[in-house]
Amino acid sequence: MFAVIGVVILLVMVFGGFAITGGALGPVMEAIPHEILIIGGAALGAIVTGNSMHEIKALGKAIAKVFKGARHNKQDHIDAIILTVRLMKILRSEGPVALESHVNEPKDSTLFAEFPRLLANEALVHLICDTLTLIVVSSGTLEVHAVEDVMDNSMKTHFHELHEPQHALQGLADALPALGIVAAVLGVVKTMGSIDKPPSILGAMIGSALVGTFLGVLLAYGIVAPMAGRLKQIVEQDEQIFHAVKQVIIASLHGWPQPLVVESARSGLGHAFRPGLSELLDAMRGR
Repeated sequence: MFAVIGVVILLVMVFGGFAITGGALGPVMEAIPHEILIIGGAALGAIVTGNSMHEIKALGKAIAKVFKGARHNKQDHIDAIILTVRLMKILRSEGPVALESHVNEPKDSTLFAEFPRLLANEALVHLICDTLTLIVVSSGTLEVHAVEDVMDNSMKTHFHELHEPQHALQGLADALPALGIVAAVLGVVKTMGSIDKPPSILGAMIGSALVGTFLGVLLAYGIVAPMAGRLKQIVEQDEQIFHAVKQVIIASLHGWPQPLVVESARSGLGHAFRPGLSELLDAMRGR
């Protein structure tokens, strides 16, 4: 929502300010479609050249994410801690056999079914289930630091993939001013081919060419770069729920008391998603 508001403010202030100061919007609006065709086409070609179909699809989803915001809300983070605590409690009190049915087929698990929003996050479910499956099949012989290393490696790979669209967007933002210059140079070439025209016509053609430079800079620093920055924020917010789950598992394997396990996971969350300790403990009792 804020991304849409920001783009509207940007366009109104730039073009409105230009009009208020006496600028004629007509020639600019007339030139924009042609310049967008050149700049946008070149940008699209660069994206296709530099990415596979998988990354292009991920980029499309990431742009949508800029406008939708983070995937998980505060309640989801509470639920993730509660779910993982309950799974570790089953492991401790009922043994690996009781836990195995939940982690082997999470979609059929009555416990996971209580948290449909978490179940929809396949990467999160895989992190929980794959880690606990390792613990189950090892019959408790795994060292805690080894489990932590495996989880860290899994999260590192997933987070790297999450950040790839942000890097692609930032790369596009860096390239757009140069693509705007390309469009402007082509406009100048066109103008030089009409050097015998009257000054009024030449002036309009030069102005049209300069719109290319204007659009390249505006798109780069006014829209695409801020979108890349916002996407980075969202991805980092989406990472927090993974860290909370990891902390519950590792702290539980260390044998910490449950309140300390919960606090270690809660305290690692950002303020936007961090519940109060009493709020979290009350939610756990309610479950």
